Amino acid sequence: MVKLNAQQVVELLNQRSSTRYYDPNKKIGEEDFNAILECARLSPSSVGSEPWKLLVIQNKALREKIKPFSWGMKNQLDDCSHLVILLAKKNARYDSPFFTEVMTRKGLDEEQQKLALAKYETLQKNDMKLLESERTLFDWCSKQTYIALANMLTGAAAMGIDSCPIEGFHYDLMNQTLAAEGLFDPQEYGVSVAATFGYRARDITKKSRKTMDEIVTWVK
Repeated sequence: MVKLNAQQVVELLNQRSSTRYYDPNKKIGEEDFNAILECARLSPSSVGSEPWKLLVIQNKALREKIKPFSWGMKNQLDDCSHLVILLAKKNARYDSPFFTEVMTRKGLDEEQQKLALAKYETLQKNDMKLLESERTLFDWCSKQTYIALANMLTGAAAMGIDSCPIEGFHYDLMNQTLAAEGLFDPQEYGVSVAATFGYRARDITKKSRKTMDEIVTWVK
């Protein structure tokens, strides 16, 4: 296993900054971008559900189509090397075919599946109260996509690739436009978050963060 020391890890995250302006002449190589996608695929998720899909939008006409309602990335859509839209699963109930697929993927036998389903039912009904509405279930799955997103951003930084996570767009219009293109079934998935990737065209101001004492409480 490749191991970075503590200083290297901290420096890596110090170097990563949200990039608003990309160099249009520098594109990410196929091998490197596939590695970024692998960072998402290999990410952890609640009960191993992997409730996500990724759309890599390279089509210039489609980027133009979403630009009017994508204020948070309007400056990036022309010049970023890659645009990724992360989708979250809808209606991921414990008793849905989706969770049957999860258990099958894990290789559980019939008895193990019954035990797992009982745990998932308790989690969703009682512990997290996820079954109160379709929205609460979708929000739960959306949270998982942010784990994949964070790993993609960090993985990109480790390869010297810049990125920017984005929520700055009109969600209804984004969902409608991408679904109309036939990119996903809006009954099954919805847009969660986006990210751009490429190489910065400008120097970025050093990031400002709260001190460790402001955010960490040790309980001994």
